[in-house]
Amino acid sequence: MAQSGKPETNGAQTRLPIPDFDPPKKPKRNMYALACCFLASMTSILLGYDIGVMSGAIIYIQDEFGITYVQKEVVMGILNVYSLLGSAAAGRTSDWIGRRYTIVLAGAIFFVGALLMGFATNYAFLMVGRFVAGIGVGYALMIAPVYTAEVAPASSRGFLSSFPEVFINFGILLGYVSNFAFSKLPDNIGWRFMLGIGAIPSIFLALGVLAMPESPRWLVMQGRLGDAKRVLDRTSDSLEESKLRLAEIKEAAGIPEHCDEDVVAVSKKSQGGGVWRDLFLHPTPAVRHILICAVGIHFFQQASGIDSVVLYSPEIFEKAGITKTTEKLLATMAVGFMKTVFILVATFLLDKIGRRPLLLSSVAGMIVSLVGLAIGLTVIEHAEHKLIWAIALCIGSTLSYVSFFSIGMGPITWVYSSEIFPLRLRAQGCAMGVALNRVTSGVISMTFLSLNKAITIGGAFFLYAGVAAIALVFFYTLYPETQGKTLEEMESLFGTFSKWRSTLRTLNEKKSEKNGQIQLEGARVANQG
Repeated sequence: MAQSGKPETNGAQTRLPIPDFDPPKKPKRNMYALACCFLASMTSILLGYDIGVMSGAIIYIQDEFGITYVQKEVVMGILNVYSLLGSAAAGRTSDWIGRRYTIVLAGAIFFVGALLMGFATNYAFLMVGRFVAGIGVGYALMIAPVYTAEVAPASSRGFLSSFPEVFINFGILLGYVSNFAFSKLPDNIGWRFMLGIGAIPSIFLALGVLAMPESPRWLVMQGRLGDAKRVLDRTSDSLEESKLRLAEIKEAAGIPEHCDEDVVAVSKKSQGGGVWRDLFLHPTPAVRHILICAVGIHFFQQASGIDSVVLYSPEIFEKAGITKTTEKLLATMAVGFMKTVFILVATFLLDKIGRRPLLLSSVAGMIVSLVGLAIGLTVIEHAEHKLIWAIALCIGSTLSYVSFFSIGMGPITWVYSSEIFPLRLRAQGCAMGVALNRVTSGVISMTFLSLNKAITIGGAFFLYAGVAAIALVFFYTLYPETQGKTLEEMESLFGTFSKWRSTLRTLNEKKSEKNGQIQLEGARVANQG
C-alpha cells in the first residue's frame, strides 16, 4: 500500500494525487472573527432597545406629561431623525479615528442620552435626551455593518454581517421585556427605569471593544500594512486567504503589490479625498448601480412599515380588540420573540441559500402578511361585535410579518449595503444608506397615527403592502447575488443594472476558466515532480 502523498504505481503507469481537482472543503468557522463581529454588533442593541422600550414607555409618558397624539408620534419617531447627524458624521469619523474607537464613541453618546431620558421632568427635557441618544444610535448603525464586513472572511461574511440586525432584534426584545418587568412599578417611576436602564449595554460595549482589533481595511488606508497583515492572519480562514485579502485591499487602496513594508505612505485619494465627488457628481456606471441598490434597499426596508408595527404594536393590538395594558405588553413581547427567533434562522441561511433568494421570498411573505393584517383590522373596525377570527388574523399576520421581515429584508439590508461598495467609498456610502434608512424610519414612525386618522389603520397597512410590492419588483430587477464574492470583486458585478445576469454569467465563466488553468498547472507541476 502506497504511503500518503507518494505516487501510486500500477504496472508501468504512475498515478499522482492531484488535490487541486478535489472539491474544496468548507472552512471551519473562524471563532476570532466571530468574536470581533459579535462585539462590534452589540452597538445595534442600543437602537433595538430604544425602539422596543418606547412602545411601552409611551403609554405612561402620555399619561404623566399629558401629551397630544402628534407629540406622541413625534417623540416616538424623532430619534430616527436625530440619528441622521450621527450616521452622517460616522463615515468621516471612522475614517479619521478608526472603526473601533467610533464604536466606543457611539456607546458613550448613547449612555448620556439614556440617562437624560430617564431623568426627564417634562416633554422638552425628554426631547433633549432623545436628541443625544439619537446621535449615538446613528453612529452605531453605520459603524457596526462596516466593521463586520471588513473583518469577516468571505466564506462567512453573510453570517457575520447579519449580526447587527440580530442585535437590533435582541435589543427590541429586551425593550419589550423591560416594559413588562417595570410596568409593575408606580407609573411615574416605571417608565424612567425602562428608558434609563438602556445606559447599561453601552458600558459593556465600551469595555468589550478593548478586546477588538482595528479593521484591516482601515489599517491599510492608514498605511499600516504590518498591523493589517496580523489582523487578517487571525480573521481569515487560511494564510492563503489572508495574503489574497491583503493584496486585494492594497490594490483598492492604491498601494503597489510588491510593497511589503510594515508602514507605507498612502495617497490622499485613497484616504477619502474626492469620495463625495465619486459617489454623486461623477460616478462610474458600477458605482451608480451600487449606490442605487444601497439606498434603495435601505429605503424599502423602512417604507414597508416595519417601525410602525414594532413601535406601535400596543396600538395595533388594541385596535384588534386587546384592551388590557398587561395583555398588550405580553402580545408585544411575542412580536419581539418572533423577530429574534427568525433573525437567528436567517444568519445561518445567508451563506447557504444566498442573499437574493432570501430577500425576494422575505418581501413576498411581508406583502401577504400586510394584506392579511389590513383586512383583519378593516373588518374589526366595521364589525358590530367581536370577531374572534379577525382578531386571530391580526395577531397571526403581525407575527408573520415580523418573521418574514427578519428572515430576509431585515438582515440582508445591512449585509448587502455594507459589502457592495468599493473600499474607498465604503464608509461614506454606508453612511448615506443609513441616513436614508433613518429618514424613512422617522417619517413612517412620526406619521403612523396621523395616517390612521386620515385613511384608517387598515388603509395604512394596505399602503405599506403596496410599497412592499414595488420593492419586490425593484429587487428582482436590479439586485445581483453577492454570495461568496470577495469585497474587492463586488464592483465588477455592478454597472449593467437590469442586465446584471449576463455580467454575472461572464464573470463566472472567466473565474471557471482561471481555476481550470490553475488546476492544469498544478497537475503539470505534479507530473514533472
